[in-house]
Amino acid sequence: QVQLVESGGGLVQPGDSLRLSCEASGRDLRLYTMAWYRQVPGKGREFLATKSYRDGRASYADSVRGRFAISRDYVKNTVYLQMDSLKYEDSGVYVCAASGRSRPSDSADYEYWGQGTQVTVSS
Repeated sequence: QVQLVESGGGLVQPGDSLRLSCEASGRDLRLYTMAWYRQVPGKGREFLATKSYRDGRASYADSVRGRFAISRDYVKNTVYLQMDSLKYEDSGVYVCAASGRSRPSDSADYEYWGQGTQVTVSS
């Protein structure tokens, strides 16, 4: 079992930056591909970024590529999402997920999910 706890969300203004954290317990994160998703009421779950455990390669959704960056700290067993140039449409609940697959194809391939942290972008 893997327990995931997100933190770092909050209220920010457009153009601001924010770094989210996802701390894992129960298993070594080096065995898992990690991802960040965003949940918005009425819009479902949106994939944002993932980082493979096998080769460390990161992939991003078009909506955040160039603004967001996913990283991992194996000592702290934590995954981060650095978010820059935030926009109103980035508001939502940010959730991290863990998959035992090296190349998860969609959200169904992620076995473990956190509860999420709220990010609100507003002026």
